[in-house]
Amino acid sequence: MPLAQLISPLALDLRKEQPGLVIVDCRFALEDPDYGQRSYAEGHIAGAHFADLERDLSGPVVKGVTGRHPLPEPAALQARLQAWGIDADSDIVLYDDGPGSYAARAWWLLAWLGKREGVFILDGGLKAWHAAGLPLSLDAPPSTPGSFVGSPDHSLLLSAEQLQQRLGQPSLTLLDARAQPRFRGEVEPIDPVAGHIPGAQCAAFSENLGSDGRFLPAEQLKQRFAAQLGSRSPTDLVAYCGSGVTACHNLFALSLAGYPLGKLYAGSWSEWINDPTRAVAKGD
Repeated sequence: MPLAQLISPLALDLRKEQPGLVIVDCRFALEDPDYGQRSYAEGHIAGAHFADLERDLSGPVVKGVTGRHPLPEPAALQARLQAWGIDADSDIVLYDDGPGSYAARAWWLLAWLGKREGVFILDGGLKAWHAAGLPLSLDAPPSTPGSFVGSPDHSLLLSAEQLQQRLGQPSLTLLDARAQPRFRGEVEPIDPVAGHIPGAQCAAFSENLGSDGRFLPAEQLKQRFAAQLGSRSPTDLVAYCGSGVTACHNLFALSLAGYPLGKLYAGSWSEWINDPTRAVAKGD
């Protein structure tokens, strides 16, 4: 079974009451942290649990040390997964408003803890669900706890220090998921320093999607990333972004394209710039 899997709204609608299926609503907005919880309360896919990016899918921020969305402690994340009813053999569907970046963060966290089968992202998210004319629910999700026990796979992560040691190595492919203007350092609406990590290539996560907001076909994604990998091995690929969220979108898309799961620099740009001795690049 492939690591990265998509499910269409109609397919989910047929399966949403299937025993063992867990649905997780991952909606969030950086500019309005209460948006996801508020939107969930106003209507969600029937049976869905709510996962908040900052409370559930991230750990506490340590100012001047961590990035904006550090990884959660494995034990805390495991407890949340169990509270949502997840077992080792559960099928899980993750969704957000549509681009899939927050759903992809949850997908990566599940893979990090060892849950690598039966995890789907709703293709096109809630936007596609609405377009299909499917209803939302106000009902509370099931309350039966699950028994999932995970163990973090540290081989999927690269620290700032490890990345710094690898900069300049010809084997490294470093992909930045932010949009071109932020990558070039022309604008920086969130973090106090503009630019990118030296040697990185811009791989804006939005370009994994078609005009309909759904993921591009696997072959198109493969062509996209093949151009950025060149002759380098995909096993040496590292993904980052502003805070370790949209980088997971690239890792999901790479997996959809048939590549092995690359490494995540989870602290990303917002952690990198905490140390003024770390180099910063601008432009292409």
